[in-house]
Amino acid sequence: MRFAYHATMCQPEYYLPLAVACEQAGFDTFTLPDSICYPQESDSRYPYNGTGDREFLDGVPFLEPFSVIPAMGAVTSTLRFTTSVMKLAIRQPVVVAKSVSSVAVLTNDRFGFGIGISPWPDDFAACQIPWEKRGQRMDEMIDILKGLLSGEFFGYQGEIFQLDPVKITPVPKKPVPLLIGGHAKPALRRAARVADGFIHAGGSFEDLAATVKQIDAYRKEYGRDHLPFEYQSMSAEAFSVDGVRRLEDLGIEEAIVAFRNPYEAKPDTATLDEKIGQLNWFAENVIQKTR
Repeated sequence: MRFAYHATMCQPEYYLPLAVACEQAGFDTFTLPDSICYPQESDSRYPYNGTGDREFLDGVPFLEPFSVIPAMGAVTSTLRFTTSVMKLAIRQPVVVAKSVSSVAVLTNDRFGFGIGISPWPDDFAACQIPWEKRGQRMDEMIDILKGLLSGEFFGYQGEIFQLDPVKITPVPKKPVPLLIGGHAKPALRRAARVADGFIHAGGSFEDLAATVKQIDAYRKEYGRDHLPFEYQSMSAEAFSVDGVRRLEDLGIEEAIVAFRNPYEAKPDTATLDEKIGQLNWFAENVIQKTR
């Protein structure tokens, strides 16, 4: 089992020392969420908590992942970084490909790109991207990302995007793992069809087991069940040795842990020393006992 740390949008000045502490404690990955902005008025509902309320995000400090990951990579040597997840469909694919390649190169191939569509029309409106055909947009963007990250000239003629052959330089030595997030069936199918892994954003163990079973079935349907594929999950099971074993039996390869509930509309008052203490506690009580 690999272990990833989710800092739950803590104070910006904490990220670099937390990355160092994660690596020293034996964590494998530091994962970062993504949020562009917070609308003053909205009738959208958040799909990943019980109430649909999104006030817990008001005033929360989200750092832009492509900016902070290279900084954390510069103060670490083995720690991997992932996005969990970046809202891909509200962005421009060529610019994203350039950012992904730069981050992967600067971190010496220690980057996994976790992506999703975005559940909120407000994000699309703020970025002046149509909400309609967002699934098709997402699929075409994935095609373009893969093509450009090859390092060769790549052109594309799709329903939404048309691109004359271009090449970006540099590109990473190894392919950047593409990880899909989202709990709706189209997201599960997309993960099975085109991705290298799936990120489960939380929920019950039973829900996680059903999701893994469904994706495995889709992968077999698409003839991709022979290819490498990683499952990541944020689960309360990860906080005990027995729970980690249950996750392993289910096929989960990376457990994402956080030490506060990011869905609660409460300020994060933990100091940097307290956060590092949490990391070290987890390392002593879980990581060291499961390896």
